Amino acid sequence: MFNPYKLFAEKIKSSENNRHAKRQWKKHNRHFGFSNTMLLLALVFLFMPLLVIIFYSFNESKDTTFTGFSFVWYEKLVFESKPLWQALWNSLVVAVTSSLVATILGSMAAIGIKWYKFRGKNYIQAVSFLPMVLPEVIMGVSMLVFFNAIKLSLGLVTIFIAHTTFCLPFVYLMVSARVDEFDYSIIEASYDLGANERQTLLKVIIPAIMPGIISGFMMSVTMSLEDYVITALVSGPGSTTLPIYVYSMIRFGVSPVINSLSFVLILVICVFTVILRKSLKSFAASK
Repeated sequence: MFNPYKLFAEKIKSSENNRHAKRQWKKHNRHFGFSNTMLLLALVFLFMPLLVIIFYSFNESKDTTFTGFSFVWYEKLVFESKPLWQALWNSLVVAVTSSLVATILGSMAAIGIKWYKFRGKNYIQAVSFLPMVLPEVIMGVSMLVFFNAIKLSLGLVTIFIAHTTFCLPFVYLMVSARVDEFDYSIIEASYDLGANERQTLLKVIIPAIMPGIISGFMMSVTMSLEDYVITALVSGPGSTTLPIYVYSMIRFGVSPVINSLSFVLILVICVFTVILRKSLKSFAASK
């Protein structure tokens, strides 16, 4: 005879055994081995440039010789860098708007392609990954030819369209990975309880895949903020973004003001990441 209480007790016992084995594994692997050494070297390689930027943002001198600790470049950043702030604002506007559109379209595409059958489904899946594998130069040139063909003036609108186009496949990929792990019995339970297709989508499916949607949005914002090649090809007068502005400064020598701005952005991103991580944990725990 099936005994649910016995099954529940066996699951608890199995979970306790897994936690005990995990503690034992950590206890016997505390020594600093080859894997930990390679991890430390990789972290140093990745974060050393950021530490150098932060260090020289407090340098009183403009060259690489450290002459003293100073906040002079932060003062110039706040009071004497209006074009830089305008370029940052353009980048943020394009990044947020294009990422929102790409996230909505990519999420809906992942849900539709996964759960619905229609003609050309395999073709759409294959084509959707092209912007990820094509070089950015080809993407930028093709978008430029397209905009010229439809007589659309280059500016923030064309940058927005281009960024939405190349960010969409990344959102689709991340949301699809989340959809693949979805429990279909939840959808069946929703239908059994009287929910229609729209209610199931808004109240069951989207909340369940929300971590993937948020991850796709954050990746899109990051990719849009740092893109230079495509942006340089489809930008016009008055649509200078931060990467284009920084690159244009190289001809006259990079100002330490860029180091100061980089440190401010690093702090903002770190704080935002911590807040977002705690929010996602609370969201997952509430489900």
